Amino acid sequence: MAELDKRRAIIAARLRTAREQAGLSQGQVAKKLNLHRPSISEAEAGRRQVTAAELAELSRLYGVGVSWLAGGDAESVDPERDRIELAARELKKLKPDDLDRLMNLIAALKNRSEEG
Repeated sequence: MAELDKRRAIIAARLRTAREQAGLSQGQVAKKLNLHRPSISEAEAGRRQVTAAELAELSRLYGVGVSWLAGGDAESVDPERDRIELAARELKKLKPDDLDRLMNLIAALKNRSEEG
């Protein structure tokens, strides 16, 4: 039973992280899926199971894979790792020149933090 609880916690955390990264509120997601806002809140808290159809729609809405939302590659809840994975997915969508600019910005920020 502990394995099922762990999987449910991973899914809940990823649902929340993906929604936040998509810049959507729970209310907005509920409206798009024709659900009540508490349904989204309960799913993100791990207290409500998400149906396969809902998972597919959330995947489309958030621009992530169903397998990622379902935590297929995760062994534990790690919101920071999940945010980094989502950021990497977005980076893959950038044009090469924009990616170069972003990498220069990251280098500048890193140098600044090392100096301070």
